[in-house]
Amino acid sequence: ASRKLHQTVLQLSASSKPRGAPSVQTPSTLRRPRRTPAGTSGRAGGQKRSKVTLSLKSKRRLLDISRLPQKPAGEKWLSSSRLYLNYITTETCHAFRFNNREEITGCFQQEPIKELKLYKIASELLQTERAYVTRLHLLDQVFCAKLTEEAGKGTFPVEVVKGIFSNVGSIYAFHSQFLLPDLETRMSQWDSTPRIGDILAQLAPFLRMYAEYVKNFDSAMDLLKQWMERSAQLNAIIQDIQSQEVCGNLTLQHHMLEPVQRVPRYEMLLKDYLKKLPEDDPDRSQAEKSLNIISMAATHSNTAIRKMENLKKLMEIYEMLGGEEDIVNPSNELIKEGQILKLAARNTSSMERYLFLFNNMLLYCVPKFSLVGQRFTVRTRVGVEGMKVLETSNDDYPHTFQVSGKERTLELQASSEQDKEDWIKAFQKTIEIFQQKNESFKSASKEVVDEVSVKELGKRAPRWIRDNEVTMCMKCKEPFNPLTRRRHHCRACGYVVCYKCSDYKASLRYDGNKLNKVCKDCYFILTGRVDAEEPVSGKKRGILEIEAAQVSGNSFLCGFLQYSTDRTKPCQRVWCVIPQHDALVLYLYGAPQDVKAQCTIPLLGYQVEDVQRSVDHPPTSFRLRQSKSVHYFTADTEEVKLRWLRVICKAVIGEMPEYILMYYDVNPNQTRKNIQCVII
Repeated sequence: ASRKLHQTVLQLSASSKPRGAPSVQTPSTLRRPRRTPAGTSGRAGGQKRSKVTLSLKSKRRLLDISRLPQKPAGEKWLSSSRLYLNYITTETCHAFRFNNREEITGCFQQEPIKELKLYKIASELLQTERAYVTRLHLLDQVFCAKLTEEAGKGTFPVEVVKGIFSNVGSIYAFHSQFLLPDLETRMSQWDSTPRIGDILAQLAPFLRMYAEYVKNFDSAMDLLKQWMERSAQLNAIIQDIQSQEVCGNLTLQHHMLEPVQRVPRYEMLLKDYLKKLPEDDPDRSQAEKSLNIISMAATHSNTAIRKMENLKKLMEIYEMLGGEEDIVNPSNELIKEGQILKLAARNTSSMERYLFLFNNMLLYCVPKFSLVGQRFTVRTRVGVEGMKVLETSNDDYPHTFQVSGKERTLELQASSEQDKEDWIKAFQKTIEIFQQKNESFKSASKEVVDEVSVKELGKRAPRWIRDNEVTMCMKCKEPFNPLTRRRHHCRACGYVVCYKCSDYKASLRYDGNKLNKVCKDCYFILTGRVDAEEPVSGKKRGILEIEAAQVSGNSFLCGFLQYSTDRTKPCQRVWCVIPQHDALVLYLYGAPQDVKAQCTIPLLGYQVEDVQRSVDHPPTSFRLRQSKSVHYFTADTEEVKLRWLRVICKAVIGEMPEYILMYYDVNPNQTRKNIQCVII
């Protein structure tokens, strides 16, 4: 073959060559190298041999190039011979009857690489979709159908089959009847319609159905394993199908994993498609839209997975803590857990403890050294609100840091410097996120509720009272709870009410006269009806039925304090107000917008005492004592404590308290408001 190629080159070089080209009998780059013994220089006289730069395969490619005709107009070269143009030298060009390399390159139009890659990506999407639909057919029409048929005979419950396969039937119907046929039609018309973005943009919203399948996947695997061991018939059916050729020697679990991985596969292919798609291509907007939808579907599935994993972890913690209340809650998120040492406040001895840090609280636990059942006992629950973490130095105990909250201050010792840094970073990040999501306490005197007047009721949207600003229904004054009395908003006035007080609907003009959920009072105002149960004039309100916002706006002092009547019990955060119209009474509310006070304390005759510093009571605590009645209070800071003492000390002796004008200095980089007071 080499000899034949050499003869062909000689024939080409002997034919007519371009004007001005040098006389070349045999290109030096195409001559076969002569073997010389090792250590010799080759030719005599020190003459060097021309370096051979082309292999036999390259020579054959060049020969193919020489025999190709000129490119017809409107057609494209699909030959890969252009890859070897870099090997062509000047002598080779003359040998193949070309003036230079540019003339060779000009004979060929470079293959449209991007168009070819777009076609390949679309083809890969179609091929993988066909294989995926085959896998879904196997899951729904073979495995699920046969197991459902057997379950109908009473061998095992039908609910087991539904729990294993979830909504795989809906997923199979969507892909086999909609997505795959549309892709096949488009690929058959690719020459006239080279795009796939419009198809995916139209059908991508249906991919959200994968969230249910992904969310159920772990429990489906556990249920499948459990019933394969419990039911011989179910196990036999599955083993029989798995032995068939259509399964490809894979188990049912492997096939069930395919839908979990499919949505990220769409996202990856579409990202590659957009990288190769020109910026001015008409399909780009649709492709970007479909990518956003698919990314949201993938995120939705991942979020469902994280939620299930989080709830599973919360259940494990619930069992380890012996059924601790309020642990299994979707709003709770475990941030970090681990063993740590607690330094005693008196003699600085270390004690082994265990911490569970959540997004809203810290559980300080004592190990019980039990292999089964309850493993920890909750000693203290510290809220993240108002929490601070500080790095401390102790010569006797290295790697220490301090966590101080409103409930308790803990000095802790980590196992290493790295462990200490990890804990501090976890606390700081948790506190920062909590402060961003939750606003600090607000003064009702400075944040006036934008109430809708009776004339404007239903004509303009109201300002909604936030859930965390009330602890009881603003109509019937019953306290809220997460199970039997949840929070609802009236769409007319924006009040937070219970389900009984919001079981009414009225058309609102600002919402296009659509029916909306409204409270009882707004319903009768908007419809013009009269409440037969209660008189229109209403009854006389008691001393506690005074709205917190009303008295806070005209008060000597108001703000949050920690309150308790028993120092052995945990404190409750309450909104305290000393109103101007009743200067000798302290009103205690659950939140700044509550319509009813929890209790009142007539201050006249009480003794104001400073509480000694202890583990349970920080230095910002004080108490009111009268006979056997004792009330404990804790302020956020020493400054706030002094303000309350200044006002209360006047009230307990029957004098009018000094009016303290409260205003706020808000740092935009912080969520906590710094209170400034002026005594008038």
